[in-house]
Amino acid sequence: MIIALATFRLAAYIRSHRVYQALLLALAMLAILHGSRAPRGQEASVLTDGAVLIILILAWAARSLLDTEPDRQREMSAVAAGGRGRELAAGLVAAFATCAVFAGIGLAAALLLGVSGAPEPGLLSAALAVHALAALTGTALGALTSRAILPSPALSIMSLVLGFLLMLLLSASPLYWLTVPVVRWMRAANDGDLVSRLPELAAVSLAWCLLALAFYIWRRLKG
Repeated sequence: MIIALATFRLAAYIRSHRVYQALLLALAMLAILHGSRAPRGQEASVLTDGAVLIILILAWAARSLLDTEPDRQREMSAVAAGGRGRELAAGLVAAFATCAVFAGIGLAAALLLGVSGAPEPGLLSAALAVHALAALTGTALGALTSRAILPSPALSIMSLVLGFLLMLLLSASPLYWLTVPVVRWMRAANDGDLVSRLPELAAVSLAWCLLALAFYIWRRLKG
């Protein structure tokens, strides 16, 4: 039932044409970012920078998907699915799937247009992990700024942008462990340490994403 409802949410998101807003933004950003190929040896930086910069678009896409369904329809979906918990899970699955597709497009663009040579297998695996974390981060930020949490569209959009900017500022400081350390991802890539530092950075990133999603679920169930 969760998968069926998630598929329904995805179909509604596509039919609403909201998906094209995020798609056009993503394509424009990727065209600018990969307007010229980086020289050999810069593969890690190119792959990681793209994953960080696309997070804002991923969050926008996740928020748009979660806001596509009217509130009354969401209540009906919860009844049909057998509870609000299943409806919640379906929405998050659909949001993450959307973010994963956009993150995959970003990774493909970086590999095809942004680098001069094929990255080593270890670096490619790290890039896949970083883009998966970007998709999860976008899902969490989009969920926290969705209509179910922030009813005001203006406040929701401002919170989404400010949340991303705060993430950048905090992760650039010594207090990077207080958020998803996206700037530390980029610094590790620039220093050639992405593969070796990935377990530490991924653990911090995953912990904050799961905490954010847990807060979203708690607020939804409480409401």
